[in-house]
Amino acid sequence: MIYTVTLNPALDYVMTPLSLDMGFTNRSSSEEIYCGGNGINVSTLLNELDIVNVAMGIVGGFTGDYLIQTLQDKGIACNFVRLEKGFTRINVKFSGAIMAMVNGMGPKIPEKKVDELLDRMDVVRKGDTLVLTGSIPNSLPEDMYTQIMKRLSGRGIEYVVDAPGQLLMEALKARPFLIKPNNHEVGRIYHASPETPEECMPYAHKLQEEGARNVIISCGGYGSLLLDEEGGEHIVPSVKVRLANTTGSGDSMVAGFIGKIREGSTYGDALRFASACGTATAATKGIAKRATIDRVYEALCEMMDKSPKKGPRQGNK
Repeated sequence: MIYTVTLNPALDYVMTPLSLDMGFTNRSSSEEIYCGGNGINVSTLLNELDIVNVAMGIVGGFTGDYLIQTLQDKGIACNFVRLEKGFTRINVKFSGAIMAMVNGMGPKIPEKKVDELLDRMDVVRKGDTLVLTGSIPNSLPEDMYTQIMKRLSGRGIEYVVDAPGQLLMEALKARPFLIKPNNHEVGRIYHASPETPEECMPYAHKLQEEGARNVIISCGGYGSLLLDEEGGEHIVPSVKVRLANTTGSGDSMVAGFIGKIREGSTYGDALRFASACGTATAATKGIAKRATIDRVYEALCEMMDKSPKKGPRQGNK
């Protein structure tokens, strides 16, 4: 079973303003609401691939009730802790000619609710995958992911961590099965400016030396790379699409990769599919649908099949 954890969920309220003039009343030509949060994005994409998973986290108020009901209506199993006070945050995003966003701060989470969530995680067992992704609310300790993995250590659980900066580096001590930073996040960690997969590969080796078993680094339009736990280096290009929304692209990559690996795919094939999932979401207003993923995957495979054959390189561990 795959479990996702979203500690800072949100409702993304997407507006398309005709203009945005400060000090004046502005009008939107359309509005849409999406259930947001990195773990929820992973669950949504997995559900689109017909992969059973359970979404976990902490929600509050009428916005939290709406989020749970929406996920359940889509067929996603939920196991969320409900707060007695506060509301799941709302992120307001302006899309179209005007691109901007204002993210809500979210509710204060008391310690007893964190303990309740940890108790619920006792259902995760050997062979399960636990996805820890996204930011941590200000009211929770910065090493929250590390605390979760320590509590569940020794159970044979495979961890997937996609988190920024120090949160990611702390998590490497638990030897996660997969991490997936992007090139800019890697650059901030190592005080560098890598752009392409080739430029990022040395840093993937550094992250593997720190404890990660498999490292995916996404590089936007330059493509992505995978350094697998056997030392194989894999690089895939990016299919050119018209960008509609980059939110959730990285989460879609994570979902596509772990979904394929659990089906028994090779690392190289799983990276191809993961890339297609991420690109498909970037071309979609929300999380990509299966039909779009399949079209992008077909285009990517055709692109790679026409290029000179390059197998995975064996890196030095």
